[in-house]
Amino acid sequence: MGKQFDSMLPQHEAFIRQQHIYFIGSAPLSADGHVNLSPKGHDSLRILSENRVAYLDLTGSGNETSAHLEENGRITVMFCAFDGAPNILRLYGTGKVVLPDSPEWDTLYPLFTPLPGARQIMDIEVHKVQTSCGFSIPFMSYTGERETLQRWAVQQGEQGLKDYRKQKNTKSIDGMPTPLSVLYK
Repeated sequence: MGKQFDSMLPQHEAFIRQQHIYFIGSAPLSADGHVNLSPKGHDSLRILSENRVAYLDLTGSGNETSAHLEENGRITVMFCAFDGAPNILRLYGTGKVVLPDSPEWDTLYPLFTPLPGARQIMDIEVHKVQTSCGFSIPFMSYTGERETLQRWAVQQGEQGLKDYRKQKNTKSIDGMPTPLSVLYK
């Protein structure tokens, strides 16, 4: 049965650190807007305290979470065990987007291993932690990270990434502006 907590316990933090993939869920307030669910890999998430996490967000084909956080701040982070004991852990919270030109960037970015294509950091205040059984989650083996996105980002170079972000990352699929829209006018 599921259990709820006001903050991450040490065993929750240990479970999170063992995972190779996590999922980000966000949605606009509009009922006809699209709910977004994004998988994240690499060593891109940091536990900052029992009620705060952050992840380094890489340039991708969309920027839905950023637009949703700008509008309403709501975010869910989900981890599931694909090996070992079954478990699902969700972090419910509110987040904000930290861009490279903001003062918070200088504090948060050094906590991460630099990855090509880093475009922003999502800083999340966790107000509820929920665990559930995960009995139906299949076993899967981790064989390594895909390097395709990092190679692509290196090939683009800084100007290529800026051009791509301006074209693909300044609005959500619902037409909502992202914080990058201000950076790439």
